Amino acid sequence: MPLDNTNPGKVLHTTEADFAKDVLQSEVPVLVDFWAEWCGPCRAIAPHLEGLASRFAGQAKIVKLDVDEHPNVAGRYGIRGIPTLLMFKDGQVVDHIIGNPGSAKPLEQLVQRHV
Repeated sequence: MPLDNTNPGKVLHTTEADFAKDVLQSEVPVLVDFWAEWCGPCRAIAPHLEGLASRFAGQAKIVKLDVDEHPNVAGRYGIRGIPTLLMFKDGQVVDHIIGNPGSAKPLEQLVQRHV
């Protein structure tokens, strides 16, 4: 999946260097997917996240952070298993889902609660 760090309505791939700007300083709520390329359940929820990015464009951001490439950020938030999805609002974790929820509905409800 190509990196798209500017286009609303698309999943944003962030890095340790950009995490504060992309997530903590965001003016809209941000759902962060802590994932890895080798993780089957992570790949399974990717289409759901793409749909959420489109549906909530301008109201929320959907961001992915590769835990293998950026373990310090994952460690900072106590990520022990993936996928783990943390909802950030005003720079703080306000909600979460651990594991693959099985469908898009729980993910959509999570974002909807915070927009």
